Amino acid sequence: MLGSWREDNTAGPEMSLVSLADFKAHAQEQLSKSSWDFIEGEADEGITNNDNVAAFKRLRLRPRYLRDVSEVDTRTTIQGQEIKAPICISPTAFHSIAWADGERSTARAAQEANICYITSTYASCTLEDIVAAAPRGLRWFQLYVQSDWELNKLLIQRAEGQGFKALVITVDAPVIGKRRQDIRNQLNLEANIMLKDLRSPEVRNSTHSASMSFPSASFCWNDLSLLQSITRLPIILKGILTKEDAELAVKHNVQGIFVSNHGGRQLDEVPASIDALTEVVAAVKGKVEVYMDGGVRTGNDVLKALALGAKCVFLGRPILWGLACKGEHGVKEVLNILKAEFQTSMALSGCRSVAEISPDLIQFSRL
Repeated sequence: MLGSWREDNTAGPEMSLVSLADFKAHAQEQLSKSSWDFIEGEADEGITNNDNVAAFKRLRLRPRYLRDVSEVDTRTTIQGQEIKAPICISPTAFHSIAWADGERSTARAAQEANICYITSTYASCTLEDIVAAAPRGLRWFQLYVQSDWELNKLLIQRAEGQGFKALVITVDAPVIGKRRQDIRNQLNLEANIMLKDLRSPEVRNSTHSASMSFPSASFCWNDLSLLQSITRLPIILKGILTKEDAELAVKHNVQGIFVSNHGGRQLDEVPASIDALTEVVAAVKGKVEVYMDGGVRTGNDVLKALALGAKCVFLGRPILWGLACKGEHGVKEVLNILKAEFQTSMALSGCRSVAEISPDLIQFSRL
């Protein structure tokens, strides 16, 4: 079992948390070792996990000056919906590890920030509870496709019924990567997944015998048409890292591509997300929106990702750091810090709106 959240994990007034790195350091103090190791978990040697952050730092900015930046507008749209900043929340499992109220707190913070929150298949709260906590929030639903297609259909229909606006299909986890610390801690991820039954109460009480499990290892491109027959929601594929898969995604009429290496938790020694982004953006030729997660820690990182073609970035671990420190208020602070840093980075680079962020902002360094 995962270690429990601690009741006293609120940053005191003496603790000034001014960056996402501050939240990370404080969150580690608040959580049990097994919980921290699960949140920070990396596959194998952690090469990709570390490179996700380091790759951003190899990029340099080329600012333009003598522009009127007295007003800087961070608003943009994703799938036609306006958000206050291109900084949203990636799907991560089991938020109650970090804070007792779990995904309900995350959803409330996202609603207040007016950004998108992608709810994980393996959330620790029901979809109904999450929606009740933040009824006006912009929500997408992340699906690990199950071997049982009747269960997939039920989950999708339930998300639709609860007002989720897009379906995010994670494609980079046909099997689970080797996360050494979880093995050392004797963490049984499958047992934790099996504790969570995402079927609706009515179905749960029926004779239908399906249960949640690890994702299907047989799900492939030809199955996308079956998903598209089940839902009219936009379908976004999460975990694309190559031009070949990006081109296939466009060919299969998906509405978005999410460049991601699962936070370095799946196949180690793949490219950092920011390095893979350029290849994917070039391949889709503007036909679908491209998003990314992995290694975003500062406002400069957000600016660089958008300059290289991302429509929006998403945060994984930093949201859980915020939760561990201060619950809903911690998530709001993490989002506010990053948005303020991004706004400053835009102003100092001469960008007055998201539309003015372009590839010529980036200089590739030999560092």
